[in-house]
Amino acid sequence: MSAPIFSNHGCRLNAYETEAMKELAAEAGLEGAVVVNTCAVTSEAVRKARQDIRRLRRDNPDARIIVTGCAAQTEPATFSAMPEVDAVIGNTEKMQASTWSGLAGDFGTEPVQVDDIMSVTETAGHLIDGFGTRSRAYVQVQNGCDHRCTFCIIPYGRGNSRSVPAGVVVDQIKRLVQRGYNEVVLTGVDLTSWGADLPGGPRLGDLVMRILRLVPDLPRLRISSIDSIEVDENLMQAIATESRLMPHLHLSLQHGDDLILKRMKRRHLRDDAIRFAEEARRLRPEMTFGADIIAGFPTETEAHFENSLALVRECDLTWLHVFPYSPRPGTPAARMPQVNGAAIKARAARLRRAGDAQVARHLAGQVGRDHAVLMENPHMGRTEQFTEVAFDAPRPEGRIVAAHITGARGAQLVAA
Repeated sequence: MSAPIFSNHGCRLNAYETEAMKELAAEAGLEGAVVVNTCAVTSEAVRKARQDIRRLRRDNPDARIIVTGCAAQTEPATFSAMPEVDAVIGNTEKMQASTWSGLAGDFGTEPVQVDDIMSVTETAGHLIDGFGTRSRAYVQVQNGCDHRCTFCIIPYGRGNSRSVPAGVVVDQIKRLVQRGYNEVVLTGVDLTSWGADLPGGPRLGDLVMRILRLVPDLPRLRISSIDSIEVDENLMQAIATESRLMPHLHLSLQHGDDLILKRMKRRHLRDDAIRFAEEARRLRPEMTFGADIIAGFPTETEAHFENSLALVRECDLTWLHVFPYSPRPGTPAARMPQVNGAAIKARAARLRRAGDAQVARHLAGQVGRDHAVLMENPHMGRTEQFTEVAFDAPRPEGRIVAAHITGARGAQLVAA
């Protein structure tokens, strides 16, 4: 028998949990299986998961196929009905050692193990040391979401927001630093909601400040996608005063028009996003922003879309993640008047072109500057702003090296 094959779909958190499942499966002695960790963010994501399952069955005709993740949580019947699938397990169950022990033993029992995710009140104890590359580790500090954006199915796959206590996070980061990691990224489904369910209601800024204070040997701390309207005073203070907090924030903006934002049930307006970007850049002039933006949300007119295009410039966004809207069954937005598919595709392309122009502008502004670059492989690393830097001569992987930027090539900077 052979070790399990894992196929991951979707977000960074899913990738994190796939690494944890590998450890749980190995400890349980599971063999001869294929595990597919699905994503439910769009109908297209579910379609790709089903396609991947069929491919994996063709490639591994004798393997047992186990399906888990957000799509398995929200649509267990869809996957259990597939003839290729032997077992379906939910997002809570996939992080429990007992689940994997059962799968490694009498596989025939309970082919569908998916409980009510909304009943879960604690984060799973599956923190692992050092998921990522040799240079960067990812630490999950939060799971789930209490918000109900009209386009999003994720709360029904992840449950309500749960936070990992600060002491547990700090202890793990200390272990990672001892193992030689030079950068840690805090991840979660709704990162800025961290702490609301913990005693005293601490905020994400409190966690960031505590990490930087109690782990003085950590060279670089990064935070992943945030909801700018939920940013607290201590996080702004950290942005202003803590050089070890990297000057790169990925913002969950979704749109640039107030009416569409309201129909999305977002908690901010376009002026809130602009004010936050201006204030963060005032506190940290080298700050760069990434952002999620949806093109073609139901009822979006050309005028609404133009406001999203304008927001790219007004917030000076650099790294865009553009999502062409696709209706997700079970969400309120799927019942709204839909935009023509060709218009959605064209608007997404225009947003991506705007993003490409912003990247080119950012790269041109870095030529002639000096950066501290964390090497991801011998010939490529990233600046503090998460910009890729190419080196002709190899550098030690995982090390932070000084680099003088001499030019740009494609979407990368070039360093001497």
